Amino acid sequence: MSSNHWYKDAVFYELNLRAFADGNGDGHGDFIGLIERMDYLVELGVTAIWLMPFYPSPLKDNGYDISDFYNIDPAYGTLDDFKRALAEFHKRGIRVTVDLVVNHTSDQHPWFIESRSSKDNPKRDWYVWSDTDQKYQGTRIIFVDTEPSNWTLDPLTGEYFWHRFYKEQPDLNYDNPEVQAEMLNIMRFWLKLGIDGFRVDAVPYLFEREGQNGENLPETHAYIKQMRAMMDREFPGTIMLAEANQWPKDLMPYLQGGEFHMGFHFPLMPRLFMAVRQHNRRELINILNETPMLPEDLQWCIFLRNHDELTLEMVTEEQRQWMWKEYAPDPRMKLNLGIRRRLAPLLDNDRRRIDLLNALLFSLPGTPILYYGDEIGMGDDIWRYDRNGVRTPLQWDTSKHAGFSTADKIVEEVITDEVYGFHRVNVAAARQDAGSLFNAIRHQISVRKQHQIFGRGDFQILYPANEAIFAFERFLEKPELGATRVLVVANLADSEQEVVLDTSAYGNVAPIDLLTGQVYPNLGSDTYTLRLPAYGYIWLGV
Repeated sequence: MSSNHWYKDAVFYELNLRAFADGNGDGHGDFIGLIERMDYLVELGVTAIWLMPFYPSPLKDNGYDISDFYNIDPAYGTLDDFKRALAEFHKRGIRVTVDLVVNHTSDQHPWFIESRSSKDNPKRDWYVWSDTDQKYQGTRIIFVDTEPSNWTLDPLTGEYFWHRFYKEQPDLNYDNPEVQAEMLNIMRFWLKLGIDGFRVDAVPYLFEREGQNGENLPETHAYIKQMRAMMDREFPGTIMLAEANQWPKDLMPYLQGGEFHMGFHFPLMPRLFMAVRQHNRRELINILNETPMLPEDLQWCIFLRNHDELTLEMVTEEQRQWMWKEYAPDPRMKLNLGIRRRLAPLLDNDRRRIDLLNALLFSLPGTPILYYGDEIGMGDDIWRYDRNGVRTPLQWDTSKHAGFSTADKIVEEVITDEVYGFHRVNVAAARQDAGSLFNAIRHQISVRKQHQIFGRGDFQILYPANEAIFAFERFLEKPELGATRVLVVANLADSEQEVVLDTSAYGNVAPIDLLTGQVYPNLGSDTYTLRLPAYGYIWLGV
C-alpha cells in the first residue's frame, strides 16, 4: 500500500486551538502556546492532528462562521505562526489536517456584506436568496433549538437568505461557478503551505433543489469530485475527511468514485454508548452489519466524542428518547438532537467503561480520533452557552487557570468542580500516575501503532451465545506488519461474564494479549472458554 495511505494507520487528535494553550498571555489559546506544548502530543502518541477553525471569525459558532478564509484570526497569532507550527508538527512526524468550511460563511464576511447590499451587486448570487421563505420545504432544520426556519428575512433588500445552521451563517450558492472556483482556490492556498488535508465541514448540504431534502444531491457529489481531482492532481498524498452525518449506505457515495478518502462513522458512536448501558451488543452489531468494508484506499473515521453534541440524528426516535433518559437526565444536557457532554461524565467517570470504549475505539475498523482533554478524563459544564461546556481549556496542572494561561481573564473558564476540576484532573498529575487514564490510552495507542492490522485489516463479528460479550476478529495477511490475526473480546456488562467461542479456525496456537503480554491457553477449540471481569477486554494476537 502506498505511503499516500498514511491516514489508514493514523491516530488523530482533535485540537481546539482556542482552548489548548495560551503562549502570549492574553487569555486565548494560540499557535505560540501550541508549539510550546506540542511535545505532549508526541508523548501521547498521536500521529495526526485535526485543527478546529482558526480563521478570522465573529465566533457565533466557535469559528465555523468564517469572515476570511485566507487568514488567521489575530487571537491565534499570525500566518507566520501557523507556518511555524506546521513545520514543528512535521518535524515530529505528525500530519496536520485543518477544517474546511465549505457550506457557509459568517454574515460578517465581505462577500455577504456585498451580497446583501443590493439585489444587483456582483456578489448577490454568491448566496442563496429568495423573495419567499416557502422554497425547499422538504429540508430539515438542523439547529432546532435556535432556528425556526432555514430562511431569514434580510431587511436591507426585503428578501430571504438561506442557511442550514445559525442565521449568522448564510449558505454559499454552489450553483454559481465563481463560488465553486473560489473554494478550490481557498483549498490551494492552505495546501501550498503544506497541510496534509482537510476535515470538510457539513458536506451534504451544498445544493438546494425543490422536492428534495437538500442532502446528498448529485450536484454535491459532482462538486466534491472536482475538489478531489484537484487535490490528487496538484497535491498528491493529501486527504479529505467527510463530516457527513448520514447512515452508512448514504455515506458510501461520498467514499466511492473519486470523492473523500475518509468519512466519519456517526451512527456507530451512539451505539457504543447504548451497548455499555444495555450490557448488550445487539444494536452495536446491527449498525456494524450495515457498515460496508471499504476498499484499501478508503477508511472509516471513528470517535467517541468531539466538539459538538453527541448527535442522535442517526438513531430511531425510540432510541433517541432512551439515550436522553439514560445519558441526559437533566434537560440542560440536551442540545438540538443530541447530548452536550464529554466522555468521562457520560460514563459516570467509571474508568472501566472509559477504558473499554477506548479499547474498542482503537481496535474496530477505521481510524480513531481522540477529542482533546478526553485523554485525561476532563469534565464539562452544562450551564454554559451552546456547546461551550465541552470546549473548556485543557487542564495542564494545578496552577492558575490550570496552566492554560497566565492572563487575569481567559477566553473560557476552566472546570473547577470537585470531581473534574483542574486540581484533581490535569496533565501533570496524569503523567505521574502509572495507572492514569492518560497512560492507559497512551499504551493502547502504542500497541495499535505496532500492528497495522487495526488500521488495515479485515473484520468479522463473532456471535457467542452470551450477548453481553462483543467479540470480533481482525485479519491481515502481512506478517511484516505485526499480528496477522487479532481476536478482540469485550465484556459489556457490569459483572464478570463467561463466553464460549469457536476458535477452531486458528489452529493449536497460544495467543498473547497484545495489551498486557499475558499468554492465554491454546486456541483451536470450538469450545474455547474465557472469563472477563466487568467491562473487561482483551486483544488476543497470533
